[in-house]
Amino acid sequence: MIESESSGSRPRGQEPETTGRFIVVFADAEENAPGLLRSAAGMSHVADSRDFGTRAASPADTEGADATYYSHLGVAVVSADPQQQRALSSSSDEGTVISVSPELIHHVLTDEPGGASSSFQDSAQLTWGIQAVAADTSPFSGEGIRVAVLDTGFDSSHPDFAGRQITVESFVPGETAQDGHGHGTHCIGTSCGPRSPSEGPAYGVAYEAEIFAGKVLGDSGSGSDGGIIAGIDWAMANGCAVISMSLGADIPQVHPPYTAVGRRALDQGHLIIAAAGNGADRRQGDFGFVGAPANSPFIMAVGALDQHLEMAFFSARTLPIRGGQLDVAGPGFQVRSSWLMPDRYNTISGTSMATPHAAGVAALWAQASGYRGRELWSLMAQESQRLLQASVDVGSGLVMAPQE
Repeated sequence: MIESESSGSRPRGQEPETTGRFIVVFADAEENAPGLLRSAAGMSHVADSRDFGTRAASPADTEGADATYYSHLGVAVVSADPQQQRALSSSSDEGTVISVSPELIHHVLTDEPGGASSSFQDSAQLTWGIQAVAADTSPFSGEGIRVAVLDTGFDSSHPDFAGRQITVESFVPGETAQDGHGHGTHCIGTSCGPRSPSEGPAYGVAYEAEIFAGKVLGDSGSGSDGGIIAGIDWAMANGCAVISMSLGADIPQVHPPYTAVGRRALDQGHLIIAAAGNGADRRQGDFGFVGAPANSPFIMAVGALDQHLEMAFFSARTLPIRGGQLDVAGPGFQVRSSWLMPDRYNTISGTSMATPHAAGVAALWAQASGYRGRELWSLMAQESQRLLQASVDVGSGLVMAPQE
């Protein structure tokens, strides 16, 4: 399962959590992956996302399948016995399969807020994060841009989103898209929330973007690779230029499926942005490391800043492997945003909170420039505000909204 970054750091140095299933990444040239699963591994029931069009291949649709193939990504989630696993692994020798990896469990990535005197601070009109990324002075709103937030779902009863174009889907077996945790509703609020909320300061960056809320983490705050990959495939099928994922597994290795998924998403014009992780405790000299999926070379990893634009104490540092670097940073400490009703709002901290700031800014740049995929990534990095911090902590700096 993958936990969202707002659930706190988990003990490090342990074996990664897995589900017992496997993620199979096929070679780019493999045109009949479902057929290969049937012939090489003897899987008789293979679900194919192409059969669902733009509609999600939900857990209910694929229940009982030996494998589910996601055509946009060239990736399958399979239930395989040892003999089938060996058959699929041997296909890598023939060049048809790139990798066969255990399916990981991910979690939300947040941390408890502490005290901080502010250089930026919430005002009656705007949260400090909106001010820091200069979204309040940008002439762009995200209009015409589709943003997918893959998280714990969305509270569709929230009054601040009445009348907004919001598409919801659940990829968690046995759960609807309704958010029972709060983390997803918070991240959606930061990335795409309103500028005229029912109470308090404005908190949304891309306030006119079209929202796609994919529930890939359950009400417990955890979810698996299979649900996340299904959510990414759904977001791509629906033309989402930006895909925001405030979740992660605390492992110091690149997880092969997300290398392929991130690259193929970029090649098709979709930018995936993910939280770096909350495994650090800088107060104790522990800098942590960027976990999966943010440590994919083709997924933009986001670190968290406090109101002084200093590193939040929990924000992970670059991992010294290919893909393990921090790419950009965003406001991630004591961030106010939407929450489950009746509470309506909540203030929490984490690289999970920095990520939707970056996703909202990406939507503004997508509107302003027309760029997608790799060009959008390059523009985001180029236009970031350089900080007096090491690049291993903040990458190219603080994400900044377009001003003209």
